[in-house]
Parts: sequence; structure tokens; C-alpha cells
Amino acid sequence: MKRSLLVLLLIGSFLTPAAVSATQRRTPPRATASQTPAATATARLPESKIQSRVLPNGLEILVLEDHSVPLVSVELAVKNGSYTEPPELNGLSHLYEHMFFKANRATKDREEYIQSIDQLGIVYNGQTHEELVNYYFTTTTPNFGVAMRFMRDAVRYPLFDERQFEQEREVVIGELDRHESNPFGFLSLEMNNRLFYKYPSRKNPGGDRKTVGAATTDMMRLIQGRYYVPNNSAVVVTGDVKADEVYQLVSDLFGDWPRREKDPFVEFPPVEHPALEKSEGMVIRQPVQNVIIMIGWHGPSIGKDNPGTYAADVFSFILRQPNSRFQRALVDSGLVTGVNFGYYTQRNVGPINVIAQTTPDKARAAVRAIYNEIEHFNDRDYYTDEQLETAKALLEAEDLFDREKVSEYTHTISFWWASTGIDYFRGYLGNLRRTSRADISRYVTTYVQGKPHIGLALMSEEALKQSQLSPEDLIGDRKQNATTANR
Repeated sequence: MKRSLLVLLLIGSFLTPAAVSATQRRTPPRATASQTPAATATARLPESKIQSRVLPNGLEILVLEDHSVPLVSVELAVKNGSYTEPPELNGLSHLYEHMFFKANRATKDREEYIQSIDQLGIVYNGQTHEELVNYYFTTTTPNFGVAMRFMRDAVRYPLFDERQFEQEREVVIGELDRHESNPFGFLSLEMNNRLFYKYPSRKNPGGDRKTVGAATTDMMRLIQGRYYVPNNSAVVVTGDVKADEVYQLVSDLFGDWPRREKDPFVEFPPVEHPALEKSEGMVIRQPVQNVIIMIGWHGPSIGKDNPGTYAADVFSFILRQPNSRFQRALVDSGLVTGVNFGYYTQRNVGPINVIAQTTPDKARAAVRAIYNEIEHFNDRDYYTDEQLETAKALLEAEDLFDREKVSEYTHTISFWWASTGIDYFRGYLGNLRRTSRADISRYVTTYVQGKPHIGLALMSEEALKQSQLSPEDLIGDRKQNATTANR
């Protein structure tokens, strides 16, 4: 699973739309019993024809031409985000994102294109993730040059106006307050803090309220100097453009952008998240109507176990299908009203999550059933060969569907570039096709079955009394040493 904050995506898949990340990927097409898997699996889809070039200062340029409509998207991708943030910096990548489109040299000098930019149909925004911060413009083809100039001025010549900074700092704090007041946001934060217990700030892209509140414009310049440099950035352009013209314009606008002498990830290397030492369970008491169960594991990391990431995507897709044994055992039985199993691709430890919704009277039985299914993941008959081939074919189809809206696909390219590298992206579909039962078995054995994990339940005080669910239940074995806590 790519790009989205997986926990929010899974919650949103069967709870409320408000809980879903604004950057979620298109829901993939679902396999049904009426489909012909063998026929579907033999249809090979075209690879993305992404062209690339690297300027002498290290800035990478990625271009995907699509001349079907006269629109173009321009995106700046920066390897920044919460994985660069110790506690004293947690939230500054997010705050910097809010300042990106504020005053810069061009606005101060009253350049003509700035005065008309809001009248040219240019849509722009930014997003902060764990391993990526991206900024993007979508406009009509004639305005491509205007968008590129604005991007140049925003990234290279920010002013960090004190008045604007104070306003955006309060906006970010408001976002954090709203997220933390949402019970489902609280659940995801608790999972993050326990799953990545030693360095939780590195997995919290929203940031810490106190840290954001104490931020200064000097700290913004600190972030700029470390990460907003050409040899840590990429310009992604998709749509009605010609690659050679893009290379020339980007070279003209960004070619003299000074590269950073030392790679920021050599000077400030990412942390190594230690493995969980034991399983822990917790019941979180919040005023919600139903019971939400969440179980999390450490998954594979890009660069350390790439085959594991392909197996994770294929296996997760199999389990999400309505005709899978996983769904039949849990949803069709009536034990849960919805359940999902997924992996979030990351270079620095991608999490694996099961999330399910049930009722207080069925909570304990539902948890037992989930762990029973996990025990059988490696059974030879847990999924068929046809389901395996269909999953791989439909994951390819998902990529093709994503490319239908090139402006959105731009974000996908940025995500892959930052977290996995463009070579992983180019080879993704081919490696999916080669994923075998043995690969999936190794993934399940290495990361899921019998491995330490976190089990959480979100429910009301009344539901807890009715369900009699315990922290020990939530780790699947009353004999294990669990952290017993009710909150």
C-alpha cells in the first residue's frame, strides 16, 4: 500500500469519510467470484514511461508525458517529513509546508506573474508524510512556465514573514487539536507511539503541539538549509508537456541552485527503529458506539527487504477481496462489520495493520477469530493459485486506473521517488508479477506469525464492561507477557 497514512485509510474504508487521509489512493477494483482469474492475469499492462534526468547540482527531473488533455502538473518532492524529526523538531516539516506558499522574493518584488497567478486557474497545495513533503501545481499547458517560476521562487527564496508565520503556526496547532480530539486519530497515535516506542516522533508527520507552538522562523531556515536543497529534491512534471522542454526550463530556473556540500542523510542519518521486544495490549476508552480493533506489526523496509514489500502488497490485496477466506471468516460470519489487512510501504520500517469494527457482544470472539485466521495464513489452501494471479493482475490494473488522472498520479511518482527510489518504482509491476507463494510465506513468517505486536481496542466504558475484553485477549494469547492497561 502506497502513499496514504495506512491507519486512516483502513479506518475510513468502513467507518466515516472524515477519517480518511486526503491523499488516499484510489480503492482498487475488487475481484469477484464471477471473474475469470486466468484470463485477467494474462493481460499485461503498459509500464509508465517516466523519463528522468539529473542536473549537475543533484536535482532530479521526472517527466511523464500525457497529451490527452491540455493540463500539466508540476510537483516539488523533498525527502523530508517526520522521519527526519527528533522530538525537538517534530512538526516542523509540517509547519514548513504551510509556509511554502507564503511570501517569497517574487511577492516582495511584486513580479507581474504573482499578481495574476490566482486568475490563471492554477491549483496548488502541499502534503507532509513520514518520508516525503511535496508541493504541487496543476494548470493549463500555456501556464506551465508560470507555475515553474512560482515553484522556483517558493523553494529558493522564502521570506518567512513573521506575521504569516504566527498565523500558520496557529493553523497547524488547530489541525493537531482536531486530530487528537478525534477518537480514531487518538487510536492511530497510540498505535504509532507503541509500535515505534523508542522514536515515535519519526512516525508522526503531523507533529507535536508544544514543539510547533515553540517554533521560530530561524527553525524554518534550519529545515530549509538541511533538506530544501537540489541534491535532496526532485521536480516531477506530468501531462501535456514535452520532456526536452521540461528539462530545459527546469535547468534554466534551478540549474544555479547551490547543492548542499554534505548529503543531509549522511550528516543527519535516520534512526533505526528497534524491534518490539514483546507483545502489548491496551483497551482505550473513548465515547464511541462500536468497538474498533487494531493490531500492528513491524513490516519490511525498502532497501533491506524489497521482496517482502511486494509480497506484502499482493497478500494484503488477496485478504481485502470479499471472496477471500479472511473476509468470509470474519465479515460473512457476522463477527465484524468490516476488516482490513494492509502494509504501508516505507524505507524506514513500514507498519502492518489489521483493523476491524465489531460490537461489544462480539468483540472477544472477533479477536479470537482474527488470530485464528493469522495462524492459518501459511496453510496451502488459505488462498488459491487463481486468487494469487488475480491479485497481481488487479494491482497492475490499479496502477493503470491511477494514471487516468495524471495530476493525481504525480503524487504517486513523488511518493515512490522519496521512499523507495525511482528504480523500485520502474520495476514494481514486474516484481509483483514474479511474487510467488514462497515469497508470501516468507513475508508472513518473518513479520507476522508469532512476532511481537501491538493490540489495541477502542471502545466506551459501557462497551468494555459488556465485552469483558482484556489486554491479554488483544495479543491473542493470555499466557504472553502483556502490558495491561485501560485508558
